[in-house]
Order: sequence, then structure tokens, then C-alpha cells
Amino acid sequence: MVAEIVSVGTELLMGQVVNTDAQFIAQRLAPLGFQVFYHTTVGDNVKRLTSVVHQAVERSDVVVFTGGLGPTDDDLTKETVAAALGLTVEPIPEEVERLERYFAARGYSFTPNNLKQASFPKSAVILPNEFGTAPGCIMSAEDKTAILLPGPPRELFPMFQNHVMPYLERMSGSKLYTRELRIFGKGESSVTYELKDIIEHQTNPTVAPYVKTGEVTLRVTALCQSEAEGEALALPMIGEIIGRLGDIVYSTVGESLPETCARMLTDDSVTLAVAESCTGGLIASELVAIPGCSKFLLEGCVAYSDEAKARRLGVRQETLEQFGAVSEQCAKEMAEGMRRSSGANYALATTGFAGPDGGTEQDPVGTVYIALACEGSVVVKRIQLHGERARIREIATLHAFDMLRRKLCL
Repeated sequence: MVAEIVSVGTELLMGQVVNTDAQFIAQRLAPLGFQVFYHTTVGDNVKRLTSVVHQAVERSDVVVFTGGLGPTDDDLTKETVAAALGLTVEPIPEEVERLERYFAARGYSFTPNNLKQASFPKSAVILPNEFGTAPGCIMSAEDKTAILLPGPPRELFPMFQNHVMPYLERMSGSKLYTRELRIFGKGESSVTYELKDIIEHQTNPTVAPYVKTGEVTLRVTALCQSEAEGEALALPMIGEIIGRLGDIVYSTVGESLPETCARMLTDDSVTLAVAESCTGGLIASELVAIPGCSKFLLEGCVAYSDEAKARRLGVRQETLEQFGAVSEQCAKEMAEGMRRSSGANYALATTGFAGPDGGTEQDPVGTVYIALACEGSVVVKRIQLHGERARIREIATLHAFDMLRRKLCL
């Protein structure tokens, strides 16, 4: 079946917003057997949008529209697509009641223009929006299907995954089994080079690399008829990948590094405290975002100044004078002091030059020392990072979690 993606929004044409929606959708259509021949972007103009809608419906079996579902006059997608399919849009009582409850619960008034977001063709399949006010919908006429989704990724991604994917699986007669492998310790070019033959000769399952800051994700996707068949297809491929890459693959189920560490700490019934300088609370923040962190996280301390490192963590004055705050010795004493004062089983500490200023000839900007203390030992790792301040802090945080993960694996 031929599919097409139409992105609606003048902000996309002006370059004010990056179109991540189309990429997300295309990545999920292709494995299901939908051939995506066109991506189109059009502004909030009724004449041009009408022309694009008619063209898309004419040449494609399934057209996925994003954006233009809001309550304002320039939100034109739903009405324009319905008209092209010969359908009439009208308020749906259940959707009107839902929106009225939504606004009342937040102390807002339900104004007449909000009826746009509660209006659909009677035959449409309405797609719930758990993160906004604009529901999506699926319209069909004869052998054409139009899928309308809100523009914001935080609304579109879960709507597509939870409601559109099952619909498309039924439509294609197949389903997708997906496993996400998370990798830390090598860049995308190294990972893809080591898996070059697998990626070049893939059939079913497929392997697709994606890059996040400091990490690589491999999505292994099998086209199948059942969960059991999908797993049987995917597991040998996952085993082959792990065999080649080794322990830099830290998750095969899509867990992040903080989530992996949190699970391991919980499973082992051990506790953690963190002392942060250059990362400035990022380690603690990542852990606090995980439900149930109170089971293992005892406390966190941002000791940025030399005085705070000495007073709060017990770093010796002679250490600071002889070696400096950014040093192996200081990181070691920070971790030891944090573990001692908190009573935790493990303590992580970070200190470094995040930039843009600072650094020495021996330890330039981007140098970070990470220490991990546990009973009877302290290990310190020196890393040299590059980039702007925020990137250095973020990747240093990932290195700290990877250091903890490896220790917990022993």
C-alpha cells in the first residue's frame, strides 16, 4: 500500500520548528509494508492545503496528516480533509462533554471555538489525546484512509504508538515486534561499522541505528503474525549484536542508563548517594525522575566551591592546595566523604572543567573526574570530553551511570 505524510504548519515552512513528526511516522510505516513515496509540508493556507489534500488522497492509499487540529481559524486540516473525502464535520456530543470537563477541571472557560476540537465526521474513529486537547481521528471513504494527528510530538508520538499502530497492523495484516538495544561506550560510526554486514543484508528482522547525545540505540524490528513469532525472529539477531559489541550494550528492552542503574540498585537492595560539582545535580535529577527512587537514593549534594567540598564532604585542604578541585585526589575524597556521611552502600562523585573557561594544560576544559566509592574501595575515572558546557555535563552524567552499572554487574 502507498502511504504519504503531509505535515501542516507555516512554522515548519519557516524553519521555526524541526519536523520530527514525519521522521517518527515514516520509521514506523515502512516495516509494516507501507511504501512511503511522498513527504509534503504545507502552510496554514486553505487554498494550498486543499490542493495538497486532493493530490495526496488521489495518489496514496493512506495519508497521515500532522498539525492543524487546534481551535483557531488557521487550524484547517480536519475540515479540509473531510471535504476532500466527501464527509461532513459536526460536533460529537461525547467529545463536547469531554472538552467541557477538561476545561472546567482547570478553571478555564469553554469557548465556542473549542467546538472545532470536538467536531468530526460521524463515521470517524476518534483517537484519544492523553497529553492535549486535540484528539486525532481516522477518516475513510471508499478505499482511501486519512489519519489526522496533532502536531506537537509529545501528543503525536504516544497517540501514534498506542492507537494508530494497532489500526495499521490490522490494516496490513501483520504486526511489529520491536526490541530497543541501548549502547554506551562507542559512537554511531563505530557501532554501524562493526554491524555493517548485518545492516546491509537485513531482511526480517530489520536493524536501525538512532543517535542520542552520548549514546546509540539500535531498534530491532520483526514483521510477524504474533508476539511469539516476533520474539523468535528478533532474539537471534539481538544475540548476534551483543556477541559483537559486548557489554557496551547495557539494555535490550529500551531502558535508559539511569533506569538500568535504578533497577539494579533496587534488585540488590543497596543504596546510593551522590556528590556533584561539574554535573551540578544532573545525576540526582535523573534518578529522582524515576518512580521508586526513594528505595535506593539516600541524598545528593552539589558541592561547587572548594569551601563546600571541604566543609560538606571532608575534602582535605592540602588536597585542594596541592592537586586542585579538579583532580583524581579530590574526586576520591568527595566520594569517600559522601559515602561516609550518608551511610550509603555506594557514592558517586564528579568534578571537572565544564567550560567555557577554566582548565589547565594538564586538565583542559572538558576534563572530568568521576569517583565511585563502596566498602573497601574507591575507583576514579578520568574522561576528556568536547563540546559546549551543557553537552559536557550531560555526557559526564552518562559516564557516571555507566561506571555505577559496571560495578553493580560484578
